[in-house]
Order: sequence, then structure tokens, then C-alpha cells
Amino acid sequence: MLSSAFTASATSFFTFSPTQAAPKGFGFPENRNEFSADVVVAGGGLGGFAAALAALRSNLRVILTEETDWIGGQLSQQGVPPDEHPWIETHGATALYRSFRSQVRAYYRQHYPLTDDAKNRPHLNPGDGAVSRLCHEPRVAVAVLQNMLAPYLSSQQLTLLLDHKVIGADTTGDRVRALKVRNRRSGKDSVLTAPYFVDATELGDLLPLTGTEFVTGTESKKETGELHAPEKADPANQQAFTVCFAMDYVPQIRGKSVTHLIDKPKEYDFWRNFMPKLTPAWSGKLLDLTYSSPATLEPKTLGFHPEGVATGSALNLWNYRRLIHKNNFKAGFYPSDITVVNWPQNDYFLGNLVGVSEKEFQKHVDRAKQLNLSLFYWLQTEAPRPDGGQGWPGLRLRPDIMGTEDGMAKYPYVRESRRIKAVFTVLEEHVGAANRALITGQKTGNKAADFYDSVGIGYYHIDLHPSSRGNNYIDFPSLPFQIPLGALLPQRMENLLPANKNIGTTHITNGCYRLHPVEWSIGEAVGQLVAFALGKNVIPRAVREQKPLLDEFQNRLRNQGIETHWPA
Repeated sequence: MLSSAFTASATSFFTFSPTQAAPKGFGFPENRNEFSADVVVAGGGLGGFAAALAALRSNLRVILTEETDWIGGQLSQQGVPPDEHPWIETHGATALYRSFRSQVRAYYRQHYPLTDDAKNRPHLNPGDGAVSRLCHEPRVAVAVLQNMLAPYLSSQQLTLLLDHKVIGADTTGDRVRALKVRNRRSGKDSVLTAPYFVDATELGDLLPLTGTEFVTGTESKKETGELHAPEKADPANQQAFTVCFAMDYVPQIRGKSVTHLIDKPKEYDFWRNFMPKLTPAWSGKLLDLTYSSPATLEPKTLGFHPEGVATGSALNLWNYRRLIHKNNFKAGFYPSDITVVNWPQNDYFLGNLVGVSEKEFQKHVDRAKQLNLSLFYWLQTEAPRPDGGQGWPGLRLRPDIMGTEDGMAKYPYVRESRRIKAVFTVLEEHVGAANRALITGQKTGNKAADFYDSVGIGYYHIDLHPSSRGNNYIDFPSLPFQIPLGALLPQRMENLLPANKNIGTTHITNGCYRLHPVEWSIGEAVGQLVAFALGKNVIPRAVREQKPLLDEFQNRLRNQGIETHWPA
């Protein structure tokens, strides 16, 4: 297939083996910048970063592209503190991921004026956020990740192309031959060639460009047999996305009361009165401290107090994704805590980002930002206070935290992507606690399916946010699971691999495979797979199909600190 992004003049085809670089200038107009490597990784999020780093550690030459000017994906450009499982400090993630976490803590100890208590805490949590044992600023994630890449950048083993978006692909048969990327600042196009390509983009952008078979949205119960699947499939039924933002609370400066009231957002009246039309029904208005409890869908009240104090039995949203707890730092260094808003109140589900035009994409992102500003204005002016008053005018947007002018994250937090039609698809019966019990007949002591081709492990409950077609939360227990190699292999394409939320899961099981450490584990396994396949001169599918190769590959992973089975 020749992508429609290219002109008719780009029609000459060449063949090359998995261990050969593509011929110079093939299939593309002349006078283009060209870069070649052993593997091209599109997307600098956690999966793409881990894939690139694993390949670099295996002595491959790597090109890593990123659509924004920050690597790190969920942790940085999307501004989401890590969602992790209870055992993350000791196991359940790769050694490299835990090293990254240790380096984040070391960065704070080295560069920030921590209190003695915080500095000496083995599991330092700069923000003490309720959502994670390691809540920290996006820029620190960027600094640590850049430092991990620094030796490879210096040696030119790695070519890092920030602010570059993939706009086209050249494929023939079952192989990708090259990608075309555009510098978002200069508008200049470049051609990237390699024996292997990794799609670590947030939306699975390479799949339609390369003609790789994929699915979107919701599968039907008839297709998957999943306990929580609907009767009818709907490719356009996709989870909400969120544009995160950061804020602090500074009601006084040098002893004088101040306000940071923003102008009334242009869509405030819409969002102030917006009542989500979901099934089962939402609790009322979106801009409210009551929402639908994900597990029960019953109305549940949340608290909000920007001084971090307890709000009775209700969770104080201020503490939920708090990035900085000022008490961990020497007096006066931070005038306030800093928290990230990634709440039920700013989930956007009035349209999708997957499979739409650039204009439609931007329209929904812009409206999501209007939702954010409306929520922030509501918090400043109308949110109920414990003292009976309304609004917190001392709340202040923190654009510097997100590295943007408008205070919004550089990129939306995407929960659902295109997904490859894989050699093996992870179903709810493999990882869902209730569905697993139906399959095995065991009500207690149940375990997730044991995959003979496991290349990693992870855990998170199955967590689906409200969807664009009106589904309320779908949230239920899962079991500590494995990452099967078969879910990383497209059914047909030979040299394109997924490394983000685009692996062989379903709409349901994506809900537990989409979180930070799992995405990293997927990417690291893919980077190792590329190196192994190149070294053995085989296609990745053969690694799964031939037991001696699979055994050798799994041993390689374990030697690299990648767990393939949960400890007993």
C-alpha cells in the first residue's frame, strides 16, 4: 500500500530484508531530508521512550519522534501523575521503570530544598498525592528522561526529533518502508527509513497510515464473549479524554489579600448548566462536587479545600493528584501546594479524537479547554466552601507547571487509541476478576490467565471513563496480569509493532493495560523484541511461534530486569 499522503510520483518500490536499511530515496520525491536507523519509534510517551531506550541499550541506532516538545507522554506533556499498583516499590514493573522512579526522587533530593524529614524518606513523594506514591512535576519527569537518553544523544546513536508529527507512510505488502514526518515549527518534511517501525503514538496514528488492520471503540459481546461487553459493537464509542491543568492557592501576597479571578470563559454558561446524558444516569450537573461513583454509579460527594485539610469523609480533590506538598520543602520555597486537575468534572466526552480530521480534533481539544476554564472559574466563584461561602478567588492557574502559555497540558490525556488486530487479543476472561471466576469456577484465590508467551506484567483495575456514546463509568476488579507477546504482534504486518494503548486488547481490557508502568513495560518489551529479531534475522512473529526462540527471548527479558510472571 502506498499512503494517499504521497503523490503519484512516489510509486517506485524496492524490497529489503528485516536486517537491511531501506534504499536511499525510495518511494519519495527527491530533495527531502532523510534519516535512517535500525528502528524508528514514533511517539515519545512512556511506551515509545521505553522502546527506544531498550533498543539503544541493545546497541541499535534509533530515531525517536515526538509530536510535542516534551518526551514522557502521560507523565509530562499530559500532566498525569503516575497511576500505579500497590506493589510498585518492589515488583510488578521493569527494573528500568523502577530506576526512573528512583531517579525522580534523587532529582528532588539533589536540586530542591527538601525538609530533612522528606529528604530522608525512602519513598519520597513530593506531592503526597492520594493517587500515587510518587506524584511529581512534569518538568522533573522530562529532566530525568532526557538524562537517561543523554549518552545516546551525545554519541549520535539516537536521533531525537521533537515537534515532529508523522504525516505519511510508504508500505508495500506486509512491510513498512518509510515514514514521512513534518516539523511542526518549520513545516519542513523528512523521511525516516529503518528495518523496523514502532507505533507509540497516543492515537495509533501509524495504523491507518500503513494500512495495518485495527479496531476502535466497543466490541460486541458476540465478538468477544466478555461479561461487560455490550450487545452491539460501536467503533465510535470511545472513552473520555482530559486536558489536564495545574493550579495553586495563593490568597495573600506579602500579607495582603489578592484574587486571581480569570475572565468568565466564553462557554461558561454552557458548561455551568451541562448535565451529562449517560446510561446509567449521571448524578446531576457536571460542574458539581457530586458525581457518579465509578464502582456503584450511585451519586457520591467529593470535597474540595485548597489548603489540603480534611473534608470530612469525602475525598478532598485538592489532595487527589497533588504534585507538590509545600510541607515537604523548606519554609517559603513554595507559597502553596500545587495540584493537577484530572477529575470527573473535566472529563470530555462530547466527541472523539480518534479517526477524525485535524480540524475536528482541534475543535474538541479547544472545547475541553473551555470546560477546564469553566471548572476553574466555578471553583473561584461558586464552589461551596466549608464555611458556607462560595468560591476560592485565591486559586491561581500555573502555566509554568505544564510548560504552556494557557496553563493547559501540551497534549490531551488519551485513554483509548486505535488497537491493532493482533495475533492474540486479551479478553476480559483473561484478566477480569468476575469473568475469570465464571471461566475457572473459582470464586476465591483466582488468578489471571497464564500466558506462555508473557513478556511483562502489570496491574490496574479495569477503569473505563464515561464514553462519547453515553456510557457511564465501567469500573470493576481485575487480577494481576501478564502482557502476552501475541498482543504485540499485528496479524499481518511484519515490521510494525505497537507500544502504547494500541496493542491487542479490547475496549474493556484496555481499561487495565493503559496505565503508566504497563505502557512502559509494553514499550520495553517491544524494544527488546526488535533487537532480538534483528539479531536472529527473523520476523517478530517467528519468536512467538518457535519455542526455542521464545525461551531465549524470555530469558533475555528476565536478564534485563523485566518480570514475566508475578511472584507467588
